[in-house]
Amino acid sequence: MAKGDPGVSTRSRRAAPRSRKGAAGDPDLVQLLTPEGERIESVTGPDGTVYRVDFTDEEYRGLYRDLVLVRKLDAEATALQRQGELGLWASLLGQEAAQVGSGRALRTQDMVFPTYREHGVLYCRGIDPIMPLGLFRGVDQGGWDPNEFKFNMYTIVIGAQTLHATGYAMGVAMDGKTGGDEGEAVIAYFGDGATSQGDVNEAFVWASVFNAPLVFFCQNNQYAISEPLERQTRVPLYRRADGFGFPGVRVDGNDVLATYAVTHTALDNARHGQGPSLIEAYTYRMGAHTTSDDPTRYRIASEVEAWQAKDPIARVKAFLEKQQIADADFFAEVDEQAKRESVHLRERVLAMPNPDPNTLFDHVYPHGSPLLDEQREQFSRYLESFEGSAH
Repeated sequence: MAKGDPGVSTRSRRAAPRSRKGAAGDPDLVQLLTPEGERIESVTGPDGTVYRVDFTDEEYRGLYRDLVLVRKLDAEATALQRQGELGLWASLLGQEAAQVGSGRALRTQDMVFPTYREHGVLYCRGIDPIMPLGLFRGVDQGGWDPNEFKFNMYTIVIGAQTLHATGYAMGVAMDGKTGGDEGEAVIAYFGDGATSQGDVNEAFVWASVFNAPLVFFCQNNQYAISEPLERQTRVPLYRRADGFGFPGVRVDGNDVLATYAVTHTALDNARHGQGPSLIEAYTYRMGAHTTSDDPTRYRIASEVEAWQAKDPIARVKAFLEKQQIADADFFAEVDEQAKRESVHLRERVLAMPNPDPNTLFDHVYPHGSPLLDEQREQFSRYLESFEGSAH
């Protein structure tokens, strides 16, 4: 779904009004849609950048549809894991706006480097949502062609993808693919906890000194598993960019409009050769870190309830209703579509065939190797030893 031009101004250092004070109590928080669904026409960031969006009614409805479908598919995956059909699942519950907003800001030529939770970005890139479920079901290695979708494979090692993204972005610049409207940009997703990793800080250094066309997109969901944000940093995460020599901005990560506008600007700056930037999407993980986690052991119910009042889907629905852009029939139709697609996803997961164990060796080397052939033969004999009445 193509989105309209948000009409974002170029970056400027001249004096400008400060951005409206956001829900998180930070005067530098960029917000275009309040938790009550009130629309803010434009916001001027601390550096003078003006953020706004100019969508059609159909595009606003499309964003709402994206948010609802992504949440429903994610909930279905969580249910599948609880029923023993997946080994693990990392839910995005509460982070839909950060992912859909940034995902829809991407152009076809832009490259994405995700963690293991970017199911919403994956959806926006047009990838079949069944793809990561094979990984978490253990029937494949979770592979797809990154070049086909301009979306790299999920990365489990915390922060490692930021270095991969930096190297890729450096290559984009060296190939002369920046400097205009049709230039390429790269985006790397990671969480607040990853900012403590050496890989992430090394990526900041390299991206900065090589002026890489890269957007670092940090989904600050307030917890690095069980460690709260105040145990990770003494300053807002977006301000870390200053020390590495590139701009940073904090956006209301539960606001799909502001997330789109901020990401659109950052990507355009990157593709025009203005180098890297850091976006801190200030959001909240409503569920567990993964299905192996128990968040009740480290956070209190009142905190969760406070963030539920900032729900990213509820505020878009309130906006659509107040502006009379959508009616009850539309919301019912979206809910029905979400239910239908989630049931279809479940059916497809349950129908996934168990792989032949010998396929483990199929793609290790492009042309095989004698040693690999020997290992395959040994493994085959081992499997055959379990056949027959003696076992």
